[in-house]
Amino acid sequence: MLRNKLKVIASAFSLMILIVGYSSFKATDRFELVKNLDIFSDLFTEVNNLYVDEVQSGELIQKGIDGMLSSLDPYTVYYPESEIEDYKLMTTGEYGGIGARIKTIKEEQVIRELFFGSPAVKAGLKVGDVLSAVDGNEIKKQSSYELSRLLKGNPGTDLTLTIKRPGLVDSFDVTFKREEIKISSVPYYGVLKDKIGYIKVTSFTRNVSEEVKKAFLSLKEHDQITSLILDLRGNPGGLLQESINMVNLFTEKGQKVVETRGKIERWNKQYKNLNKGLDKEIPLVVLVNKGSASASEIVSGSLQDLDRAIVVGSNTYGKGLVQTTVKLKYNTSLKVTTAKYYIPSGRCIQEINYANKDSKGVAEKKPDSLRVKFKTRNGRMVEDGHGIQPDVEVLSEEYSYIARGLLKENNVFNFVSDYLLTVDSIAEVNKYQVTDELFDAFVDFVKKSDHIYHSNTESKIDATIIEAEDEGVAYLVKEGLQKLKEELNLHKIDELIKEEEEIKSMLKHEIITRFYFRKGRIESTLTEDKIVMKAQELLASKDLYEDYLKGNINEIKEN
Repeated sequence: MLRNKLKVIASAFSLMILIVGYSSFKATDRFELVKNLDIFSDLFTEVNNLYVDEVQSGELIQKGIDGMLSSLDPYTVYYPESEIEDYKLMTTGEYGGIGARIKTIKEEQVIRELFFGSPAVKAGLKVGDVLSAVDGNEIKKQSSYELSRLLKGNPGTDLTLTIKRPGLVDSFDVTFKREEIKISSVPYYGVLKDKIGYIKVTSFTRNVSEEVKKAFLSLKEHDQITSLILDLRGNPGGLLQESINMVNLFTEKGQKVVETRGKIERWNKQYKNLNKGLDKEIPLVVLVNKGSASASEIVSGSLQDLDRAIVVGSNTYGKGLVQTTVKLKYNTSLKVTTAKYYIPSGRCIQEINYANKDSKGVAEKKPDSLRVKFKTRNGRMVEDGHGIQPDVEVLSEEYSYIARGLLKENNVFNFVSDYLLTVDSIAEVNKYQVTDELFDAFVDFVKKSDHIYHSNTESKIDATIIEAEDEGVAYLVKEGLQKLKEELNLHKIDELIKEEEEIKSMLKHEIITRFYFRKGRIESTLTEDKIVMKAQELLASKDLYEDYLKGNINEIKEN
């Protein structure tokens, strides 16, 4: 009886797929579709009925869906009802929750970041607090992802968190309500020297172009800016229409911004500016890096093709694919790749061809020999197939070895969490500095054996000691290796002191973030950011700026 019932359900499932998608298939493909759906329904029914252990049918179908979609590209994704808040956050920047980011540190769930005005902030939670239970249920073994599922939920619903705070012996409970959390895609805008405006855009969620418009008008009206830096570094993209709207802010009405081409005729579209541009003349520099993708590349690439802006930074990600969201039954959704996009010069910047995979199943990048050259409006040469190449390449500064080690072991984070137990306020963002005394306190903190970071060399020494013990020869090498570890620790402290300015900068940004949130962190980094400084240099010289856009200066690289 159960077996027959399962076959009916599976067959109905197959029939539903067939009816919905039938018109999209060629006549020659329809037999294959019907045959394989029939096989799938039989296979699912028999496995569910005969497998030796209890089978979770929903989980089995989910894995089947994930496996099917993973054979296409990483952007075609199914969102079950349980992940609909993640989908909502991706498209709108909004979700129901507490307004905090959680990080796993040494098997503990630690608050890594708080959002300004969030329910977590209003409830008195602090960065560095350890979450030990949610609604009375211990969460020590939960991953950050699993914990996120517990913390998110409908606005207005209650939750109780059990908190263990550094410096306090006893844990305590905090009860408050979830709220609708809105993460602004424009976390900071301001004015730099020489009346240069700056706007940071972190994602292309719904209405981000309106946020940029408001920021730009505020800078023009209140600060009388004469040029603008649009920072898209680390921006993974988002909604296609928002990227078009953003380009429209700085270009003329009727200008083609992007064209999409897909397998189905209705995905072949040209997108043109529908409105009069907000400001078609103001000198503009767009900042990009490897983390700039999709909609970020449409904006930076279109403005580059139209010779409307100078692009500064490093090569972008290279995602020239367009996804369409399809609502499915039971509050589920499918985000599926439906087209490739082409910016005004005619180029597609997609780097990886997911249709071509090597013998190991890895998708191949477009080879240099197959890249095609195109021209911008002024005749500058640009290429397809590997993201947006900046007009002025400036590589981001890398952390020193000692700084990377300290960050990896959360030394800066943990020190600041302890330090701020006795600090209620700090100076304004543009006035705050880390003192020599605070730096010395950090050095003392790191000297403690349970705080100092573990280098690769030390890991190999530890492995050698263990191997020597297994072979019964530890007495020959252990004392010498332990002495070597002590010398390495002394060397790390010497290196830490040598990199004092870099370490002070790291401490400064972490402390400012605790008091002034993401907005403060961005503001605090601008005076040290050499890519921003290069953009300022270009905008400070009208002749230099125009020479780039006219093609009088070839692409340059700076380290």
